[in-house]
Amino acid sequence: MTHGSIFSAMLQEFDGAARILNLEPGIWRILTHPKRQITVSCPVQMDNGEIHVFTGYRVQYNISLGPAKGGIRYHPDVSLDEVTTLAAWMTWKCAVAHIPFGGGKGGIICDPTKMSRRELEALTRRYVAEIIDAIGPEKDVPAPDVNTDAQVMAWVMDTYSMHVGHTSTAVVTGKPLELGGSLGRREATGRGVMIVTREAAKHVGFDIKGATVAIQGFGNVGSVSAQLLAEIGAKIVAVVDWKGGVYNPDGLDVTALIQHANVHKTVNGFATGERLANDQLFALDVDVLIPAALENQITANNAASIQARVLVEGANGPTTPEAHRQLHDRGVFIVPDILANSGGVTASYFEWVQDRHGYFWTEKEVNERLEHKICEAFDDVLQTALKYRVDLRTAAYIVAISRVAAVTRMRGMYA
Repeated sequence: MTHGSIFSAMLQEFDGAARILNLEPGIWRILTHPKRQITVSCPVQMDNGEIHVFTGYRVQYNISLGPAKGGIRYHPDVSLDEVTTLAAWMTWKCAVAHIPFGGGKGGIICDPTKMSRRELEALTRRYVAEIIDAIGPEKDVPAPDVNTDAQVMAWVMDTYSMHVGHTSTAVVTGKPLELGGSLGRREATGRGVMIVTREAAKHVGFDIKGATVAIQGFGNVGSVSAQLLAEIGAKIVAVVDWKGGVYNPDGLDVTALIQHANVHKTVNGFATGERLANDQLFALDVDVLIPAALENQITANNAASIQARVLVEGANGPTTPEAHRQLHDRGVFIVPDILANSGGVTASYFEWVQDRHGYFWTEKEVNERLEHKICEAFDDVLQTALKYRVDLRTAAYIVAISRVAAVTRMRGMYA
């Protein structure tokens, strides 16, 4: 069991929904304990000849609905508590999206910005070799996450395939197209954010065309969300990233901003707009705020400054429970992470299905299926919120816990 701060925050969210469902104590205990936590040591010979031992984790939180599903992140701040919490969120996210996966997550404590490509490949392959017995197309299916990409997933797939003696594309998602990746996968999380933002605007009662949007984070999720929202008529007025930001009340040219970020690795310094500090973004008077960076960005200390009518959580866990309560009490409509950013895992499910069948869909088909799944999930959560008279986060947990608990009861206890 883990008792760290972000896991405790997840438990607060879980407990509120479980009480409303009157969840029986036995099921409650099962669903608040990770099924498996793996810690591995990964020795790697670095380019200078020295051997460095990295610590890696893989957590399978719950696999009642199907194989564990979740990314692998490379970051100096990776911890077992963080990985366990992210695996729990993946459990609820997959259940909300109504896809046959459980929740998993992995991570390695490292600084990939200080490692060569050869060192990263060696680390990836050693990590996969250490967890090889725990992963597989019907056991646990990894994916990209912070500081990992399609190339890293190709190394994961190849290492697993070498161990089992045949090419196994379905062991991992987020792969290059040439290795069984899916069209539309890269844009899927951002596309999901766009869809739920559009649906939230309808519910709250304003037109997404002309609506003002501010975005924290301009990686894959933030940039794709910005581009797709701009395409349906929203006005992206502010973006910040790790190095600074830019603000233009008349709307930013998102295509030009993406080109700038690709060259300079930041939106800071973009010519057609005012400079914006990170802590100024949340206080802007906008219709929609999209935090698409890291956890715990919106806290009790800055929640009071937020003026947005709708907050869409593109990142995992960007809002603390205390901040969420403050915002909800003020009438801010919050689309929680386990619903808002479920487009990525939904498209990963599509990729897994295509790999297992050896038959691939067009990008149009992927996007149409994604639209259907995200709208279905949003409507399920919204109707649950209206039924129980709760906020969308509690409603999303009610939907997720109901589905996982029902399957847990049906399967019974193995002893």
